[in-house]
Amino acid sequence: MTSNQLNNLQIETATRLTGLAYIPRWIGGVLCYVAFGLGGLLSSITILPILRFWPGQKQQRIARVQKAVHKMFKGFVWMLTSTGVIKVTTKNIQALTDAKGVIVIANHPTLVDVVVLISLMPNAGCIVKNTLWRNPFIRGVLASAGYIPNRRAELLLQDCQQVLDSDTNLIIFPEGTRTVAGQKTNPFARGAANIAIRTKKNIIPVTLRIDVAGLTKQQPWYDIPRQTMNMSVEIGAAFDHLMYDTNQSSEAKLARVLTRDLEQYYQQQLFALVPSNDLVKVK
Repeated sequence: MTSNQLNNLQIETATRLTGLAYIPRWIGGVLCYVAFGLGGLLSSITILPILRFWPGQKQQRIARVQKAVHKMFKGFVWMLTSTGVIKVTTKNIQALTDAKGVIVIANHPTLVDVVVLISLMPNAGCIVKNTLWRNPFIRGVLASAGYIPNRRAELLLQDCQQVLDSDTNLIIFPEGTRTVAGQKTNPFARGAANIAIRTKKNIIPVTLRIDVAGLTKQQPWYDIPRQTMNMSVEIGAAFDHLMYDTNQSSEAKLARVLTRDLEQYYQQQLFALVPSNDLVKVK
């Protein structure tokens, strides 16, 4: 059975809510996002600034905030699970839990991918679009957690080096935006590979699989899926930066090679089947 056949089977057997039966799901899903937005706003002006400025070294303060964000995102995933919007299972999660100072990349099928990843990682940082830094609901969260604004290349690289050297993991989506519906992945940008080559850090690939299309780029956030989205989070073997030796070729060429290897890896993974007994439900 191919991956597509498996997905079709899961979609056929899952409960698709229609009519009045869908209303509780829709209300529950929308309330989750409202709670998430209000929680981000309130925490950015209350608990997170307190954690950030509590006595201690700078990295200790940032680590406290990152752990708090991790717990808040874990709570959000719990709410989405409780309302039937999503169900998360994991494979080889210990490799992600134990990771320090590495680049974590993932494909990007849904709106909640970064939330799910951070809910599984207490020491995670992100590169965030400049537009989000002007969002009053989450600007305080981003600043307190030491996340990185997407600015000029040389400044961005310096920020990434500093974050990775502090044993914080850096989450990057090589697709740059959510996957176009009907595609396995969008074409990969070379940003993650460039950062890995230049900072000399390993890459841990995370494959996100969903059996029901939902929360895609083509859908507004309030278009709550009528079927529970089963998302599996699968952690693969690390791409060692030592395999891309800058003494053998230029950094730019190696970044192109690494990007090609990452794309091929995800194309292979997303067409592969995963035995269900390898997956662990996230509680």
